[in-house]
Amino acid sequence: MEICFINTTSEMDELADEWNNLLAESISDVPFLRHEYLSAWWETRGGGEWENAELAVVTARMDGRLIGIAPLFRLVDASGEATLMLLGSIEISDYLDVIVREQDLAEFTSGLFDFLADESPAAWRNLDWANLPEDSASLAALQSAAEKHGWEYKQEQFSPVLPVKLTGDFESYLAGIDKKQRHEIRRKMRRAAEYELPVSWYILEDESRLDEDMQAFLKLMENDPDKANFLSPAMRLQMVNAMRAAWRSGWLQLAFLEVDGQKAAGYLNFDYKGRIWVYNSGLDQRYLELSPGWVLLGHLLQWANENKRSVFDFMRGDESYKVKFGGVKRFVMRVKVRR
Repeated sequence: MEICFINTTSEMDELADEWNNLLAESISDVPFLRHEYLSAWWETRGGGEWENAELAVVTARMDGRLIGIAPLFRLVDASGEATLMLLGSIEISDYLDVIVREQDLAEFTSGLFDFLADESPAAWRNLDWANLPEDSASLAALQSAAEKHGWEYKQEQFSPVLPVKLTGDFESYLAGIDKKQRHEIRRKMRRAAEYELPVSWYILEDESRLDEDMQAFLKLMENDPDKANFLSPAMRLQMVNAMRAAWRSGWLQLAFLEVDGQKAAGYLNFDYKGRIWVYNSGLDQRYLELSPGWVLLGHLLQWANENKRSVFDFMRGDESYKVKFGGVKRFVMRVKVRR
């Protein structure tokens, strides 16, 4: 196995096609591991979350063929200890993992830890990897590789995630959720359809409107004081870069509910590999009586069913509305290894 250490963006960019081709066959093919997403994330260091980070990607090849990627970065924490984390960590990338085919996982993980145990170019004391899917095969492989080296291994639930399995039929989906919530969704969608002012919704399809709609979405987000604080200049750039990257690659779903031509609610989702990944949302408080967020979610779920998406994933966070719309609690994990 040939191990390569990458610490420049130019080297990482050279891997773009191979990276995404490997991801398509990987144990965790999620949008947050796409090369274009992580490149956008690295440009702003996660919207300013990791200002002093250093790129530390590790790749492995067998007979010239790329078989594994550990998308890592290195930082020195407040105690002065060097830590290796997954690119995308922690706040704005809901699912992360190593990038490797299942049949190569054990060999890649073992080779990766052998490399990190030796005179690795990325000197480190701790691994801190968050947002690993609870059913990822990498968890057992990481533990086995760590124990082989006598390193301390800890694994814990990090955050709930709430995916909704779809049936392919909106009425069947509604029949599968709580009766009271089913009635409430139907009532609010019907009230919006009968509202005194025209109510409509759309998913962005016209590239000429991309810039305008991205800014409109961020403006809706800013109506929430917590989200307004979240949207620092660096984070705004990160959000725009991520939306642009997803649009260019064909998996951006930016949707709005409009009342009399005014945007009342917006959802930023990723439409990737047959499922909808619900990333963020925003509301105009002037239209709260219309429950615009619920109405738009209802339309998006109807669209997802009709277009044969298999899952509508609300991702991290256990807000009550996610459960009301049928989300079933799962978890992403956090793995810590200390050498």
